[in-house]
Amino acid sequence: MTAKIAYDDVEVGTELPAQTFPVTRATLVRYAGASGDFNPIHWNERFAKEVGLPDVIAHGMFTMAEAIRVVTDWTGDPGAVVEYGVRFTKPVVVPDGDEGAVIEVGAKVAAKLDDGTVRVDLTATSGGQKVLGMSRAVVRLA
Repeated sequence: MTAKIAYDDVEVGTELPAQTFPVTRATLVRYAGASGDFNPIHWNERFAKEVGLPDVIAHGMFTMAEAIRVVTDWTGDPGAVVEYGVRFTKPVVVPDGDEGAVIEVGAKVAAKLDDGTVRVDLTATSGGQKVLGMSRAVVRLA
């Protein structure tokens, strides 16, 4: 499968559809089971606060995975992503309760590269705080 977006049809500055991703404690427990990362900062409020965190926090790799969904949904092909990296700037704090937290992700095409790929820069925030920095993906388009 290849990306459904054509390289020639994309311009620098093209904004990808923004998305929001809800995160609850139950989401984190499911992710812990899938990833094998059972660090108590991701599910135990008392422990998280004892180590200086404001509350339970989402797994960094979970946050990173949610953010790239904006790109994979846009391309229609997760395999189109050839490179992806972020810096974790702030944790996603997930309060107890039905509301939990929300990760808000936006992205835009920052550069068209000579090899038929584009660089997409992403922004991810939660609770008004930037949670990922230097979030960039290189994507091979049709």
